[in-house]
Amino acid sequence: MALTESEQGRPGTPGTPGAAEALDEVVDVLAGRRLVVLTGAGVSTDSGIPDYRGEGAPKRNPMTFDQFLGNADFRKRYWAGSHLGWKLFDAARPNTGHAVLATMEGAGVVSGIITQNVDGLHVRAGSNRVVDLHGSMDRVRCLNCGQMFARVSIADTIDAANPWITKPDAVTINPDGDAEVSNWADFEVPVCTVCGGVLKPDVVFFGEFIPKERFTEASDLLRASDALVIAGSSLVVNSGIRLLEQARRRRIPIVIINRGVTKGDSRATVKVDAGTSETLTALAARLIP
Repeated sequence: MALTESEQGRPGTPGTPGAAEALDEVVDVLAGRRLVVLTGAGVSTDSGIPDYRGEGAPKRNPMTFDQFLGNADFRKRYWAGSHLGWKLFDAARPNTGHAVLATMEGAGVVSGIITQNVDGLHVRAGSNRVVDLHGSMDRVRCLNCGQMFARVSIADTIDAANPWITKPDAVTINPDGDAEVSNWADFEVPVCTVCGGVLKPDVVFFGEFIPKERFTEASDLLRASDALVIAGSSLVVNSGIRLLEQARRRRIPIVIINRGVTKGDSRATVKVDAGTSETLTALAARLIP
């Protein structure tokens, strides 16, 4: 059930009476159940990583997989921005929401995390079972031979070949780890040291399918859980809706925590219109034995 603004008091503040009532309802629904948590960009905003669709987020059209694969200039543009974006992602630190989810997993309340984020912050916060639904920026894969590389080693290669590139503090980062750059025309793109093939960060681009085995892993984690909590996702991306539908067909509780409207609100057992860090912290205090 989604609360109206008048019922919530000041939106997004768990301490107001309306939000407190919503939290009471969430606790009643989830108490004694093993939770799987699906997270989106809203969980990482408190770490300084922006949200595609949050209030004030600029509209942009991320590069598609076909553009990246089919045009060397697109690859230059992408790698220049991605290199700077990764440096900012690497410098980001897990926030309270990430830490609380790791604590809930350690207490046996959360069975695992399925994340649409590519920032790696859940793992760095201490969560053990994490399905990176859209991949992770800290890995790079060769599209020809399949060799996987640590992102830090590719970053060192890029720095050596492009010492002139704009420093990270002068760029604007995007939620997918790409950054806005203009001086990319002379950028030297890294290639696979095994076969000379095209390298790509191990993330799912727009127009690219999530690997079947990865989505199966997410579905298995959902099947092993008694309730689904969706935190910080507007559910615009199809993968989130597919998991929500799996939960709905099983008739298990679905709780959505997100500022603003999501595509799954009408299918939620409870919707809490609030920030994720403070709401998850309040929820953990009530659910951890």
